Amino acid sequence: MNFLTTAILLFLVIDPIGNIPIFLSALRSVPEERRLLITLRECALGFAILVLFMLFGRVFLHLLNLSEISLGIAGGIILFLIAIRMIFPTSDPIFGANTGAEPLLFPLAVPTIAGPSALATVLLLASRGPGGFWITLGAVAASMGLSTLILISAGTIAKLVGRRVLTAAERLMGLILTAVAVEMLLQGIRNFVLSMR
Repeated sequence: MNFLTTAILLFLVIDPIGNIPIFLSALRSVPEERRLLITLRECALGFAILVLFMLFGRVFLHLLNLSEISLGIAGGIILFLIAIRMIFPTSDPIFGANTGAEPLLFPLAVPTIAGPSALATVLLLASRGPGGFWITLGAVAASMGLSTLILISAGTIAKLVGRRVLTAAERLMGLILTAVAVEMLLQGIRNFVLSMR
């Protein structure tokens, strides 16, 4: 995967547009002058966690005795499940009731930004040799930069486009992510078949 493809994939997985309602809900009781700082902090924490997973991804794979093939298939399945939830959202609360406290790490940095699908994706992409690591690092930085710009403008975007447009955009991203997930799954199966020969 090249830089642009990787950056687009990570942007879809992080899903900042779909996360706008979550950020607005989590920051509802926070004074308006603090919201920008908190959003920047949570995005920075999410970025740091993704980079840590990239740095120690190979060690993680080795300790658990996992192959890149199994990780590719598992990543495809996880992405597919996330994409289905984006297309067919449920009414269940994602992170439980809002306590009114200022969020720190949870639920915005983790799991909204650095969620299971994003962690699995960077782990998979970065494990494809040194070239894969640097491409993925640049793609994470680019996708997180764009995601941060979207999330710090969450209130303005929500007022301008409305909830219906946000929902439609999230479902469209879910459809694209479904195709990406199926491709990852097929690639993992293809590699498994080739490894058996």
